[in-house]
Amino acid sequence: MAIISKILVFGNRLVEQDSLVLKLLPRLRKSFKHIEFKEFDTSENLEDEGRDLIILDTAFGIDKVMLIEDLDSLQMSKTCSMHDFDLPITLRILIKLKAIDSVKIIAIPAGYSRDEAIKEIKEIIAGLFC
Repeated sequence: MAIISKILVFGNRLVEQDSLVLKLLPRLRKSFKHIEFKEFDTSENLEDEGRDLIILDTAFGIDKVMLIEDLDSLQMSKTCSMHDFDLPITLRILIKLKAIDSVKIIAIPAGYSRDEAIKEIKEIIAGLFC
């Protein structure tokens, strides 16, 4: 089966509360062979990944996996790394500059159960692509 879609995956293996998404990648890749899960960093050029981005990332202040389509609903978190600072700002700038058209973020609560996360992520991905 050919790759037909891409999800950009953000996370940090060195920070426990920001590594869950990366730990789930093998299971997601096995379940969705037609989707490319591309590990990404905010210092890379997001605009080179297409006009309509789908991102998988950890989020704070939520209690279940959710799909965020409105960037204005993203709250700026306490900045612990450049990733915390860059992603919301970078996405807003790219949309304002018309470098990208839209962003959908599949947000996973920090510290969430792996089994619950995988179940809820699969439901959202199936709704987006299948």
